[in-house]
Amino acid sequence: MSTLNPEPLWQPDPDLAAQAQVTRFQAWAAERHGAPAEGGYPALHRWSVDHLETFWKAVTEWFDVRFSTPYARVLGDRAMPGAEWFPGATLNYAEHALRAAATRPDEPALLHVDESQEVRPTTWSELRRQVGSLAAELRALGVRPGDRVSGYLPNIPQAVVALLATAAVGGVWTSCAPDFGARSVLDRFQQVEPVLLFTVDGYRYGGKEHDRRETVAELRRELPTLRAVVHIPLLGTEAPEGALEWAALTSADTEPVFEQVPFDHPLWVLYSSGTTGLPKAIVQSQGGILVEHLKQLGLHCDLGPEDRFFWYTSTGWMMWNFLVSGLLTGTTIVLYDGSPGYPDTGAQWRVAERTGATLYGTSAAYVMACRKAGVHPSRDFDLTRVKCVATTGSPLPPDGFRWLHDEVRDDLWIASVSGGTDVCSCFAGAVPTLPVYVGELQAPCLGTDLQSWDPSGKPLTDEVGELVVTNPLPSMPIHFWNDPDGSRYHDSYFDTYPGVWRHGDWITVTSRGSVVIHGRSDSTLNRQGVRMGSADIYEAVERLPEIKESLVIGIEQPDGGYWMPLFVHLAPGAVLDDALVNRVKQTIREQLSPRHIPDEIIEVPGVPHTLTGKRIEVPVKRLLQGTPLEKAVNPGSIDNLDLLHFYEELARKRA
Repeated sequence: MSTLNPEPLWQPDPDLAAQAQVTRFQAWAAERHGAPAEGGYPALHRWSVDHLETFWKAVTEWFDVRFSTPYARVLGDRAMPGAEWFPGATLNYAEHALRAAATRPDEPALLHVDESQEVRPTTWSELRRQVGSLAAELRALGVRPGDRVSGYLPNIPQAVVALLATAAVGGVWTSCAPDFGARSVLDRFQQVEPVLLFTVDGYRYGGKEHDRRETVAELRRELPTLRAVVHIPLLGTEAPEGALEWAALTSADTEPVFEQVPFDHPLWVLYSSGTTGLPKAIVQSQGGILVEHLKQLGLHCDLGPEDRFFWYTSTGWMMWNFLVSGLLTGTTIVLYDGSPGYPDTGAQWRVAERTGATLYGTSAAYVMACRKAGVHPSRDFDLTRVKCVATTGSPLPPDGFRWLHDEVRDDLWIASVSGGTDVCSCFAGAVPTLPVYVGELQAPCLGTDLQSWDPSGKPLTDEVGELVVTNPLPSMPIHFWNDPDGSRYHDSYFDTYPGVWRHGDWITVTSRGSVVIHGRSDSTLNRQGVRMGSADIYEAVERLPEIKESLVIGIEQPDGGYWMPLFVHLAPGAVLDDALVNRVKQTIREQLSPRHIPDEIIEVPGVPHTLTGKRIEVPVKRLLQGTPLEKAVNPGSIDNLDLLHFYEELARKRA
C-alpha cells in the first residue's frame, strides 16, 4: 500500500476547524501550560507525549474535572504495567456523567430506538432522578464500594441507569448482551462474583421476540454470590419468584449521592473475546476512564451539548461503555436495540436520520455490507445532520472510504478508529482538524506515543511493524480480575518489549503522521519473510461480488513449508468454479503481492466470528494444526459453533 503523497479524500472546513474543541484547547493550553501555539495538531500531539503530566493536568482543567480530594501529582509512577495516575485524588464518574442535568434538565440525555423505529427520549433530569432512586436502593440492598454489579441487558435506557447507579455507589459494573448464551455469560460473570444481577425476560431482534427466562434462571443458579436479581419486563412477563421489580427501585424522587472514590477505584470489568480460553476480565478505573473518555470524545470526536452520538453496539462490546461516556461531554446519546439489518440493510442509516445523529459510529463490516447490498444512504435518508461517520471493529478498506464519500456526502468526515477493549478507547483515529486519506486513520491520539516497531524494538516509518505504545495511558487496565501476581496482565502486553505496551496489531505509521492498520499480528501471513495482515487480503478479495466473506490462515508446516488456504463464503447464487478461483488469485496478485496468492481456495458454509463480530483466525489456525476443538477455542465465545466443525473435519482429512 503506497503511503507516498496521495490526494486527501476530505479536508476540514477552515472555519469549522477553527471552532473545533481541539483547536480551542490548543490555544488555551499554549497560554496556560506551554503547549505550542503554532504547528497545529502534529505539534500538539508531540507536546502531549513529551510533556505527559502537563498534558493530562490540562485535560482535567479544560473539562473541569471535579476532584473532591486534590491529587498529589499527575503521575506517581510511570512504569508499565503499574503506572499510578493522580495519586491522592478522589472523584466519581457518574457525577460527571450527569452534570448536564443542572443546566439542561428538560433536554434529552438519551434517545432510545428499537426495531419499531419509534424514538423515545429520556431527559437529563429524569435520568438523574432514576439514577438517584436506584443508587439509594442499591445501598439499601447492601451494595458497597468494590462490589460487582452485573447486567444481562440489551442496549436500553435501563442499562445506562444501572451502570451510572453502580458507579455512583462505588460498585463495579459488568455486562453481557442477552444474545450471549448462559455458558458465555458464566465464563465472564463467575470470574468476578457479582452480588446483584439486572436482567430482562427477553429481547427483540430481527423482527422476533427471544425469551431468555430459562437462561436467567440458569444464571441465578450458577452465580451463588448473588444477593438480589432485578427483573426488567421488556417482553411484559411477570417477575420470577424472588426477583425485584425495576419500576419499584427507580420510582423515588431521590437526589443521587455520589461516593467519592480514589482515582484508580475500579469502574467496570470488560472482557476479551476469550476465543482460546477464559476471557480476560479487564478492570479499568473511574478516574482513568473519565479523563481518557473526556479527551477522546471531547477533543477527538468534537462532541458537545449540541451533538447527538449514535454508535451501533451491544452491551457486550466496549463501544457501549464508550457510547455511555458521551454523557460526560453533555451530549445526547442514541441507544439502538435491534438488528443492524432489519427490516433491511439500511436500518442503521434510518436510525441516524430519525435521531438527528451528528456522529454516527458503526463497524467497517456494516459499511462494506451496505456497499455490497447497493444501499444509497444520502438518496434514501436525510443525513444532513451527520457530520462524521466513524468505524471500528476491523480496518475500513479503501473501498469503504470511497463508498462513504460517494454515497453519504463528499464533505463527510470519515473517522476510521482503532484501539481496544484493553484500554476502552482509541490509540489512533479521529482528528477534526486533519485531512482524511483513503484507507488511513488520521493520526495517533493525544497523550498516546504510538509507534510501529520491528522485532528488535526499532521504530519504523512507512513500513509495517508491531503497534506499540511507549507511555502509559490513564485507561490502561489497573489489573485483570483473578490475576493476583499480575502475570496474565504482564504476559498479555509487556512480554515482547519489556515496559512497552504491544497490542498485537500490524501497523504502518506514515511519514505524514497517519496510521494504517493491517490486522492482528498474531495471525500474520508470512510468505518468504514478507509479512502481510489478513485485513489486506479481505479488502481485496471481498470487492468481488461473488465473495460474501472470507477467512485467510497461514500455517507453518512441520517440514518447514507454509500452507496458506483462503476460505470463501459465497454470495447466494455464486459458484466457486475455475473462473472465480482465477479471478480471486489475479485480484491478490495485482493488488497485493504474488507471494500472497493462497495455496488453496476452499468454499465454506460460513466464517465464524466472536460474539462481537470479529473473524476468528487464531482458533481456526489451531484447528487446522490438529488441536482438538475443545482446546482450540472457547465454545461460548463463538457466534456459530457449528461452522467450526467444517474446519475440524478438514484438518482430519488433511492429517
